[in-house]
Amino acid sequence: MNDRLSAYAPQALAVLRIVAALLFIAHGTQKLFNFPVEFPMGLEGLMLAAGVIELVAGILILVGFFTRPAAFIASGTMAFAYWLGHAPFSPWPVANQGDAAILFCFVFLYLVFAGPGAWSVNRK
Repeated sequence: MNDRLSAYAPQALAVLRIVAALLFIAHGTQKLFNFPVEFPMGLEGLMLAAGVIELVAGILILVGFFTRPAAFIASGTMAFAYWLGHAPFSPWPVANQGDAAILFCFVFLYLVFAGPGAWSVNRK
């Protein structure tokens, strides 16, 4: 059974990459275009930079082009977002609403090491 499941690891990695990227892109479009819902905070400085990174890195990760560097930047952005924007409110991620930032950070960090998987522009 493990051998059969392992045979699909590249495709499972690609699904993880694609779903994470789509969710990340939604955070960027929310900040930059108030889509799919209005962004509740002002958009200046670091928030603007975060929105651009979320949109651009998200698209690169989605299609699997420059996945490793884009995922590295996205991971760092989410670590920065957690410690600067969420952690000061509470030490507990569920209380400070930073659990998504932590999850994005570590999924993207995994992609730095694992690569894009199947179905990517850079696939070898």
